[in-house]
Amino acid sequence: MSEVIRIKKGLDINLKGKAKEVFSKAQLPDLFAVRPDDFHGIKPKTVVKEGDSVKVGSVLFYDKANPDLKVVSPVSGEVIAVNRGDRRKVLDIRIKSDGNFDSVPFVKAKPSSMSKEEVRKAILDAGFFAFIKQRPFDVIANPEDTPKAVFISGFDTAPLAPNYDFIMVGRDEEFQLGVEALAKLSGAKVHVGINVDNASKLFKLAKGVEIHEFQGPHPAGNVGVQIHHVDPINKGEIVWTVNAQDVAMIGKAFQTGVLSFSRSVVLAGSSVKNPSYCKMVYGASISNIVANNIEGDNVRYISGNPLTGTQIPADGFLGAFDSQVTVIPEGDKNNEFLGWIMPRLKKFSVSRSYFSWLLGSGREYEIDTNLNGGERAFIMSGEYDKVFPMDIYPEFLVKAILARDIDKMEQLGIYEVAPEDFALCEFVCTSKIETQRIVREGLDYLRKELA
Repeated sequence: MSEVIRIKKGLDINLKGKAKEVFSKAQLPDLFAVRPDDFHGIKPKTVVKEGDSVKVGSVLFYDKANPDLKVVSPVSGEVIAVNRGDRRKVLDIRIKSDGNFDSVPFVKAKPSSMSKEEVRKAILDAGFFAFIKQRPFDVIANPEDTPKAVFISGFDTAPLAPNYDFIMVGRDEEFQLGVEALAKLSGAKVHVGINVDNASKLFKLAKGVEIHEFQGPHPAGNVGVQIHHVDPINKGEIVWTVNAQDVAMIGKAFQTGVLSFSRSVVLAGSSVKNPSYCKMVYGASISNIVANNIEGDNVRYISGNPLTGTQIPADGFLGAFDSQVTVIPEGDKNNEFLGWIMPRLKKFSVSRSYFSWLLGSGREYEIDTNLNGGERAFIMSGEYDKVFPMDIYPEFLVKAILARDIDKMEQLGIYEVAPEDFALCEFVCTSKIETQRIVREGLDYLRKELA
């Protein structure tokens, strides 16, 4: 284990509504939706139609550019709709669960005793490869590529994020088998980033991995930050990243011979009466877990954390890569007396513009979605540098992306970043620039140009 990597730049946002480490008794819903947009980089070709029966692991669509790359059903039941938008783009595939979770067959074996090709075929056929992302470009990994490393983050520092040391309890063998499968599949070293102040034995005692200890504020838990400080990405290199729960999901399939896309999800936020954890399946409707558990009528439902999540309706669906549902006040009816001139003792401020910082750093804040102003001229203020813990000039990179200057983008480190790495930049930006959207567009543009 190497020495502790201390992250000094960043920002912890202490929000009200953190979940207690208990599981609620909420039942799984009977309606699920799988969205191709969740699997960025895949051009979907659907293979199911309304009325088809599916099992857990039945193929719903595959990538047109790589038919081996499949996305499968998380539940068993009946396809009730294939919803399309403009130009017949597939918006989502709706499935009504029968509650049985019947699975297609899967090989029950230890990945370490299998060949690389056998592991590769098993993971591709089960649809697990769709949960492996790659840097650069932050897209679903290409099975034909050979990465130089695989990175797994063992903690999440985002606001109200789930505690991995709690949700991974008892999954030691599943995680270990998942690590072995990824090592065999990639042929590369597997790295695990842990929080030095609070990391479970599951990560510390994992075999066949290289452990890296991190300390510091958000975004220390971002896998991109960990890659940057351990093994930075150069042009032409590829790194795979996998969520810790998805590693255990892969391992469980090899352990039991049954496919399961179940995961622990935290329901949190200042508008939640009883924030807690629950067992869900990706694509599940959130209606069951939020029913009779929300305070106020004018609230925003987010699949994911408040900084990077996606807005969904009250009967919306859990994103494929999300382990968090956040509910906070909408903030669109905020007619404050005297506006900005008020002392605002309950408002969070990065620049200490309000007197709330005098009340202590441990205070919890109730933040709504109000932007407190519109988009303004993009000025070089140095704000981004204070919360961006990479050896990259974030403001210059964003401007290079806006100018579509590929040479500058490459020189300024675009191969190392993902939209989530700019979430805090967007949060502190006085110009109200949508930096995450800009970075996403820049990555897609660069990938298209280099194809």
